[in-house]
Amino acid sequence: MMCTAKKCGIRFKPPAIILIYEGEVKGKSRQRIMPVRNFSKFSGLQQRAEQLKNNPRHKSYLEQVSLRQLEKLFTFLRGYLQGQSLAEMMEQVQRERTIDPEEDLNKLDDKELAKRKSVMDELFEKNQKKKDDPDFVYDVEVEFPQDEQLQSCGWDTESADEF
Repeated sequence: MMCTAKKCGIRFKPPAIILIYEGEVKGKSRQRIMPVRNFSKFSGLQQRAEQLKNNPRHKSYLEQVSLRQLEKLFTFLRGYLQGQSLAEMMEQVQRERTIDPEEDLNKLDDKELAKRKSVMDELFEKNQKKKDDPDFVYDVEVEFPQDEQLQSCGWDTESADEF
């Protein structure tokens, strides 16, 4: 079965993931409700997202939905179960999805570093220009302004004969 995911959201009572998709018949939107059972405020987000995505009943529908998006939906559900408001949950998700350029990534543990890298990969994929994009230009040349005099380094002034 071939389907194209359009929107993915969450319902809090009873907990469920809702997917709006376009089926084999183009132009006709359909809705699939996938119940979330046995989820508590202590449940692991990544494991639950992987379980849902790999579930044989939902696998073909969730092919185009990223694991990161499912984790985000489970974050909202966990926040709801903890009693957080929607504004607090949005702020928390926004904090997790932004990269602080001043943060020293060398001081993070492996798990946090992997999260930051996945956010960076997602931002790269989102901002990447592909050949199919209407504003794609093949060979872009950019002149960078040079406000101050360039400093030369010793290694770049030596001749190539020394090697």
